[in-house]
Order: sequence, then structure tokens, then C-alpha cells
Amino acid sequence: MAERIGVYVCHCGSNIAGVVDVVQVAQWAAGRLKHRGVIIARDYKFMCSSLGQELIEQDIKELGLTRVVVAACSPHLHEQTFRNACARAGLNPYLCELVSIREQVSWVHTDKVAATEKAKAVTSGGVERVLWDEPLEPLRVPIHPATLVVGGGIAGIQAALEIADGGHRVYLVEREPSIGGHMAQFDKTFPTLDCAACILTPKMVSVGMHPNITMMTWSEVEKVEGYVGNFTVTVRQKARCVKTDLCTGCGVCEEKCPKKVVDNVFEAGLGYRKAIYTPFAQAVPKYPVIDRENCTYFQKGTCKACEKFCPTGAIDFSQQDELITLQVGNIVLATGFDLFDSRRIPQYGYGRLANVFTSLEFERMCNAAGPTNGNVVLRDGLTAPKTVGIIHCVGSRDKNFNNYCSAICCMQSLKFAHIVKERTGAEVYNFYIDMRTAAKAYDEFDQRVRDEGTHVIRGRAAEVTDAARMPGEEGKLIIQAEDTLIGRQRRIPVDMVLLAAGLEPRRDAKQTAQLFGLSCSADGWFIEKHPKLDPVATMTEGIFIAGCVQGPKDIPNSVVQGAAAAARVQGRIQQKEISLEPVRASINEHRCSGCRICNNLCPFNAILFHDDRMVSEINPALCQGCGTCVAACPAGAISGTVFSNEQILAQIQGLLMLNLNGGRVEELVAA
Repeated sequence: MAERIGVYVCHCGSNIAGVVDVVQVAQWAAGRLKHRGVIIARDYKFMCSSLGQELIEQDIKELGLTRVVVAACSPHLHEQTFRNACARAGLNPYLCELVSIREQVSWVHTDKVAATEKAKAVTSGGVERVLWDEPLEPLRVPIHPATLVVGGGIAGIQAALEIADGGHRVYLVEREPSIGGHMAQFDKTFPTLDCAACILTPKMVSVGMHPNITMMTWSEVEKVEGYVGNFTVTVRQKARCVKTDLCTGCGVCEEKCPKKVVDNVFEAGLGYRKAIYTPFAQAVPKYPVIDRENCTYFQKGTCKACEKFCPTGAIDFSQQDELITLQVGNIVLATGFDLFDSRRIPQYGYGRLANVFTSLEFERMCNAAGPTNGNVVLRDGLTAPKTVGIIHCVGSRDKNFNNYCSAICCMQSLKFAHIVKERTGAEVYNFYIDMRTAAKAYDEFDQRVRDEGTHVIRGRAAEVTDAARMPGEEGKLIIQAEDTLIGRQRRIPVDMVLLAAGLEPRRDAKQTAQLFGLSCSADGWFIEKHPKLDPVATMTEGIFIAGCVQGPKDIPNSVVQGAAAAARVQGRIQQKEISLEPVRASINEHRCSGCRICNNLCPFNAILFHDDRMVSEINPALCQGCGTCVAACPAGAISGTVFSNEQILAQIQGLLMLNLNGGRVEELVAA
């Protein structure tokens, strides 16, 4: 054989060596695969360690190795480690194969003899595959210094400020009239009980005043084209019907508008707003918008009170939506969450029993700027409750709805208990499944609330009803629940029930994922590149995620992830260009029939069709090497780099040990 191959088998402590006879595998490879080009085979306790990598580098230099096979853990973890080791020794990194004998052998077998034989087969397959590897060079892509941040909640705000403070242009797109997200609706934040507006508003103002941030509220992304470093994004700027260069934010238009509508967004249905409005007093930007669906002028062609009374003539009913094209190098998605619809659990009575409130409704109720001026009252707007029940995990940790934990409900419910006690002195009952207070100062807050006299009952509430069965229940809401700590059923009459509704992906999360070329989990959250080692990147290069778009999290974790995404983006910008894996698909134009099957299947929109030549072409900067088009092409015109038919077939023949019978593998691959 012309090639000189080195095989390196890792013990991985006892992860592999506890089940596989690693020494025997290395000795077998040196003897039985010698005719396939293996000139050295070694075993080492931790091949990924510095000493293990130096061993490979030394053999490449001294023995003139032209190919390397490492039998260790998953390529997903350490392929780059060993490629870098080869590159340092002067060998093209793409002439290194990593085969998994940890995840695919030792972790799934208990029979040591069988596991050792399987490890030999996997190693054999790697040797045959590496013979077909070709030297490759990474793709170099320049990075545009501007960044798009989608979502103006706390995670998006943090990401935008971090990048802008680094001296780079940021476009912040928010679909609502103001930035702030859900945090702007809250009264207090746990566990410190800071005023949410007091800590959020300065950041909102910083965004609005920052010279490097272009804020685009009342806007939505409609189209995303291009690839990492060179995205072309089309944003629809919805018509405010207000000339922002003339508007002073005085509020006269809102004051004079005669049309009042229920505010189902910011006030969660508890309050009213006008047809022309700013969502809240501290809104950024300060300019109002006209709700065309409820504006009398747009419905009947009359009124125009706002225009008549506007002192600066800023009202413009003729404004139309505008499409704006942006050039950016990276994108941060921070589109947040939706609240679970508590009506989906009818036994809790929300929407049917008047004094059952959701967590967001209570947030607005206890906010000093809310519809009740911060007074905790029943639906009549006057009566303060004397007993309050708080039910945790509504829509969360429930196989009928969402099986996951929503992360914030326990602490949010404890915060509610404290606020109710503080403002009304009412008796408070918290019904929980498990109390999850794992972060800094969270458990101390739990103890504080208990010490204040809150009754904490362990057990899922079964029902909220107004059907009285016992004395003292007349005119009350009765919570039927199991108390697992005392082992009995309990019926507790209360005046008010608060439902700690769980967090869900945005209703349009799947459409958003498709727009940006991402994937969603079964629950609907965006999927990160790696759940532990890369939680802010995605499988689409240049697109990052932050905050609750990835999964439920509280404010501190959302801020952390927003800052982390910003750090990744700034690192890319400072590099000015990025190296992309050359693992890409390519099309043989002479074999392409122009059927366009691949165009419709590509999840990254990386395939273009040339009408003049009736052939398809793959943009290597967009392609992620997933192989969908390779498998789908009926003409076999598409091949995948590093995953060619020859490489895969050779590996299969090696796994079947057919390479031990002379030079038969090449004949089978050719056939």
C-alpha cells in the first residue's frame, strides 16, 4: 500500500477499557491490517490529552504517516482535537478519521469479548474509509460587521448593547411598538424584589440612545437570504401612521382618542388602551402607533380626532408598510416565549370562574402602573381577598400538555405569596409538586416566604370549583388537592386563585425556525448546536439564540445568554473572516437532470437552479453538509465531501472484515 497509516486506540480511562480490551485491539490492527497500510498501532490511556496528541504528532513526523485513524469517543466531541494535532505535525487535518468505540461499543455492550470484536470491526472500517479521504482546505468567508438582533426583550436588549458597546452596528427588530418584552410587564423580580421597570428602563433608554443601534420596533423579519458573514434580511416596517420626526410623545393624541379597546397584550386583558397608543409610560421609542383594526377612521372613514388635536401635525393616515433590506454578518434570535393558555385546563376554571387569574394578569394587577394601580383586588375591582391560593406548574410537568419544567414558576409563585401578604395580609396557600429553587439566593427566598406565614402544600391541585359542599365554602373558590406530606385529600376555600402558567415556545416558532433555517425540538424550542458546550450557537453558521427562545429560563439566565451570544458575534466580527468546514455537497452538472427535487428538500436553502442551463448548483457557504440532497438525487449527480459513496462503501466493507481477504475492498467499491 502507498499510504502509511497510524492507528491510535484510546482507553478513555475506564470508559472504553472497562468493556473493550484496548491493548488487543491495537495489536490486532498492527498485525491484521498491515497489508492495508497500517504501519503503527498504539493504545494510550487518554489519547485526547496533550501527551496523547504529542504521541500522534511525533509518529507523523518520524514515521512519515500519511493517514491517521483514532479509535476513541464520538467525532462530535474530539474530531477537531485530533485534526488539529495532525495539522500541527504537517498532515492535512482531513486525512484523520475518528471512529467511535465509546458511544457505539463500550457504552452499549456488557460482553467484553463481543465488544472487543466489535471495536476491531469499527477500527477496520475507519482504516478502509481513511484510504479514500482527500486533503481539503477550509472555506474562508468574510464577516460583515453589522448584526441583526431579533426580539427586544431583556435577552435581545443585552445582546444588542454588548455588541454596540464593542463599536459595531446593530439592527434591533421588535414586532411590538416598544422594546422591553415580558419583563416590562412585571412588578417585582425575584429573589431581590427589585422593581422590574427600575432595572429594565435604563437599559431600554440606552438602546434607544445608542449611536450604534438602529431600533426597528413595530417591525417583523420577512425574508432571510445569504450565509454566515453575508446575510441579506428583509424587514417589514409596519406603518405607525405617526411621523416620528415630528412626534414629541406628548400623549395628546392618545388622550383625545375616543375609542377604547381591551388591551390583551400588555395589560393581559385587565385594562384598556386607546386605538392610538403607546404600550406603557416608559416605552422606547416614545412614539405611539395606530391600531388600524380598531381605529374608527380606518373602519368607518370618520373621526380623525388624533390628527385634529396633534400639536405638531405628526399624524399621517396615509402611511404604508415599508420593506427595508439589511446587510448583516450575524443574527441573534431572542424572540422569547408565550404563556401557556390556562383555559386548556378547564378543571382550574380560568375563563369560567371570575376570580381565577393567570400569573401575567396578577403581574399587571400588582404593578403600580397597572390597571388597579397596584391594588390586589378581585374581579369587581374593589374587594381585597382574604384568602388566596396559588397553583404551581399549570401546563408544565404535565404529560397532557408540556412535560418539561418552566423554570420560573416556583420562584414566581413564592414572589406572589410575598406580595399578597405584604399588600393584603391575606392567608396564602401555595400548591406545588416539587420546590425548585436552585439558583443564588433562591432557596433563602423560599425560606423567607415560609417564615412570613405562607402555607406550602405539596401536591398537584386537582380542581378549582365554586360548588360548595361543606360549611364555610359558600361564595368561595374551593381548591381540591392532595397533600402528599400528610397523606390526605384537602379542600381549601379561597377568595382568589392564581395560576402559575408555564412557558411555551412562541406560537410562530416553527415558522420563524423555517425562515432562519433552524430546527425546533419536539416541544418547539430552538435547538442549540450543543446543549452543554455550545448553548448559544445553532447548526446554521452565523445564527445564534438567546433567552427563552432556546428553552424556559429566568431573567438572569436570559441576560447571561444574551451576553454570551454577543461575545460569540464580536469574536466573529474581530476575526473579519471565518473558516468553514469544507464538508459540503457538490453537483456534477453533466449528470444533473434538472428535476429540482434537491431544491425543495434542502433545509438550508443552499441549492440554486439555473433556468438557462437547467441544472442545479450548491452554494458551499450555505450548505451544511447534511446529505439530504445526496440521498434524494435520483440521478446520483450529488456527492458529499467526506461522505462520498466510495468512503461509505469502503467503511462498510471494513466493518464486515472483508478487507482481511486481500485487496477485495477496492473491487467491491468499484462495483
